[in-house]
Amino acid sequence: MNADLSPYTAVLISSYGGPNEPEDVLPFMRNATAGRGIPDERLLEVSEHYMMFGGRSPINELNARLLENIRAEMDRRGLDVPLVIGNRNWLPYNAETVEKLRADGHRRIVGMATSAYGSYSGCRQYREDMQAAEASTDGTVSIDKVTPYSDRDGFVNSNARALVTAVRELRERIGDAAMRVLFVTHSIPITMNATSGIVRGTYEQQHQRVATRVADIASKELGEELTWELTYCSRSGPPHVPWLEPDINDRMAEVKGGGVVGVGAAPIGFLSDHMEVLYDLDTEARATAGELELEYQRAATVDQRRDAAAAGVGHPAQHGRLDTALAPVVGDGLCNGVPLGGSLGAHGQTGQLGRHLLAAQRTHLHQCAGAVGDGAVGGERGGPHAAGALQGGCVAEYDAARGAQGCRRHIR
Repeated sequence: MNADLSPYTAVLISSYGGPNEPEDVLPFMRNATAGRGIPDERLLEVSEHYMMFGGRSPINELNARLLENIRAEMDRRGLDVPLVIGNRNWLPYNAETVEKLRADGHRRIVGMATSAYGSYSGCRQYREDMQAAEASTDGTVSIDKVTPYSDRDGFVNSNARALVTAVRELRERIGDAAMRVLFVTHSIPITMNATSGIVRGTYEQQHQRVATRVADIASKELGEELTWELTYCSRSGPPHVPWLEPDINDRMAEVKGGGVVGVGAAPIGFLSDHMEVLYDLDTEARATAGELELEYQRAATVDQRRDAAAAGVGHPAQHGRLDTALAPVVGDGLCNGVPLGGSLGAHGQTGQLGRHLLAAQRTHLHQCAGAVGDGAVGGERGGPHAAGALQGGCVAEYDAARGAQGCRRHIR
């Protein structure tokens, strides 16, 4: 099917960025925490996580693969527009990427963040960075950001398939013994959580909804009712600043005391295997499980789920294919023809994919209860970044035409 993104002429994928070599690590950390007054001594402590992996982040290679997969899907759909990437905290920066698009004659761009959930650092901060990129072009370029997409069927079903595979692998080792599924996401300050959303609910509530759906789908496929809970990782910042809990490491010790033999860690808060997954889950949490003599199985992130039917959860036509990274990014809105906002009919009936992106009109009211927090140091990730512990939410716009709350210039 030939498709059209009109009036948009380019797609910008916006990510967090990460160092490519050891010399990049400290400058990258300074960028990620700019304005927080965090001394280099503290940044060097966190930088050791990168040094354990050769002083480079996997996020850049993962994003390159992400673009390849999205490009292939766009080509399949006949979307002949540039697809580019920009970062908030390392090369290529969003402003640099947008300037190149401007020089090539592009004026209307659709932007998507590698963050599935709504919060200040997972949504609003990306919007602010895109807005800064717009301003750097003297207003000649306009960017509309796709809304957070954790509730899209494609994202949920991909996580469910990954969980099914992980549970089956864990069951091969522990048999019918008691196990617990620990869904995992990046912790954020409690104040940020409280202001992280009105329409979708708080950051925590968004994850609880995704976890509930993923567990329900996986339980039906496995033929057993999974016992699960939501946990967090990557907590940083001063001890006196409360963040969402429990930490996965602390919780594993508690469930061990309750007779659990094996744990399945399901990273629903992350799109790919970047530093938080490689260090916090594959290194630190795995080591904790080993010390506790718990069997540990980490489920794949959605970017690793190439084969939509590999785990046998229904039929691709029914649940949405996740064989490319485009599907989890835009869910059923762009990939399978369900409008991101409004009701425009089934796939193929509109003739223009751009109408899906324009289902919600651009709005110009925006307030955000965001304030700089207490100088926490977070990491790179596909979802909400804790770097700087920016406390606030993607909230408080009122669009009278829709009668709903939302984010400025979001495409729903």
